[in-house]
Amino acid sequence: MNGVPGRTWAAARVGVLALLWGSTFLWIKLALDGLSPVQVTLLRCTLGAATLAVLLVSTRKRLPRGRATWKHIFVAAFFCNTLPFGLFSIGQQTVDSGVAGALNATTPLWSVLIGFGIGTERGLRPVRLAGLLIGFAGTSLIFAPWQQSGLTSWGALAIVGAAASYAVGFAYMGHHLVGKGMPTLSLSAAQLMAATGLTALALPVGGLETVHVDPTALIAVVILGIFATGITFHLTYRIIADEGATNAATVGYLLPVVSVALGAIVLDEAFSFRVAAGMAVVLVGVGMTRRQKRTGTPGSSEVPKAQATMNAASECRQRPQAHPASIE
Repeated sequence: MNGVPGRTWAAARVGVLALLWGSTFLWIKLALDGLSPVQVTLLRCTLGAATLAVLLVSTRKRLPRGRATWKHIFVAAFFCNTLPFGLFSIGQQTVDSGVAGALNATTPLWSVLIGFGIGTERGLRPVRLAGLLIGFAGTSLIFAPWQQSGLTSWGALAIVGAAASYAVGFAYMGHHLVGKGMPTLSLSAAQLMAATGLTALALPVGGLETVHVDPTALIAVVILGIFATGITFHLTYRIIADEGATNAATVGYLLPVVSVALGAIVLDEAFSFRVAAGMAVVLVGVGMTRRQKRTGTPGSSEVPKAQATMNAASECRQRPQAHPASIE
């Protein structure tokens, strides 16, 4: 009986994180009604960085030091924040928020593929290889390239590119930043600050457009930056540290369900059987790629493996071998 409240609280935290991450695509869609993709990305990074900076000061932690460390932070910020955040905003100009969340679920598949390419995956067992192929088959089902009205467009491709960028960022973070003795809050705050600076460089390209003062768009971007980016980053790392990889990974399975549900309920987006089936196939493939051999002490390598693929964020958001929340 004593363990029940603890398990309930852990499940509640995972549920809150899944809701925050999954709502990311809804807030992006609403923010785009009054802001350009570059403006949405910049405000998202700025508000997220400010939120974590406040947490950093309140907990009396410091930002990382050292030129080499900051070099790695800027590289991670580009692949795990600036680039995917921008691509999601660009893609969602033409793609529904629910479909964007479903396509974001391919991040774990890209992680496995990239890991195999750079040698961090020691060969793909038949089950995981089958999962990889099934996952990409599900993505093809969502795209429906055989239909003229399918989703094969620059917008959908941009979102898939964002998912792949998350995977690159996770791999880079796992090798150069995570597990080096730096507080996760310090790393995540520094990374969003770096992402803000990098995004500001893109202002001349679509970021200087006239802002349409739409209350809904402004409220959406504030929620997107503070809660779906800053707070989500922090919650992701806390769950990894407190409960390990399993609970953090669970969010990756819940995220597309949340995004599709919110898109259909709030934005009245179409919910076709084809997209639903494609999403289910992707999640089955992701589940198969996450199967590991039972060797050594159970859970002995679980936390490092999760940390190697998570940033807060992103939204990066981050998730082991996968997103934020993804971090979107």
